[in-house]
Amino acid sequence: MARPDKAAAVAEIVEQFNDSAGAVLTEYRGLTVKQLQALRRSLGENANYAVVKNTLTKIAAKEAGVDGVDDLLNGPTAIAFINGDVVEAAKGLRDFAKANPALIIKGGYVDGATMDAAQIAKLADLESREVLLGKLAGAMLASLSQAVYLLNAPLAQMARVAGALQSKAEEDPSVLGGGAGTPAPVADVTETDTEEAAAPAEAAAEETTEA
Repeated sequence: MARPDKAAAVAEIVEQFNDSAGAVLTEYRGLTVKQLQALRRSLGENANYAVVKNTLTKIAAKEAGVDGVDDLLNGPTAIAFINGDVVEAAKGLRDFAKANPALIIKGGYVDGATMDAAQIAKLADLESREVLLGKLAGAMLASLSQAVYLLNAPLAQMARVAGALQSKAEEDPSVLGGGAGTPAPVADVTETDTEEAAAPAEAAAEETTEA
């Protein structure tokens, strides 16, 4: 490959590293052209699967600041540059490797960290972003429903109390005036009060008799 062509190839790989959410390195030896095409279709928009040259990829990785992938660049190498959901791409590669054992996952580079094949497999076992978002949305809706119930419960109680007061007011209008329809309490009259009230009357009677 001529030097300008090598420089262009390195620049392209650098751009792929920089623009991708992650990269999974694989060995594709033994896969047919038809199988490689099927793999690319299965990944869809989640990843761009490209066959690379190890020497150029080492240079590109260094320029892109991607560390720890040099040991993975041996033998025929193809890289899945992940553009979409990292978990979905890992699942797609894992499932294809199960159906086509010739595809070997070497490892990868995700979120600034190097991963070996076992870690990529664990990544594939995680729930996808869409599933997690769905669960999060469900949890938020449940929380909102509880909040609405808590807010509505006191209002419902107040409505019942207001309804009871209205019914009472229709039966006895004095309720709204502050009364309850009951007579005012009568003051207690003691024997002392009776005697004091009767004394002047007795005195008057005696004066009349003497006269």
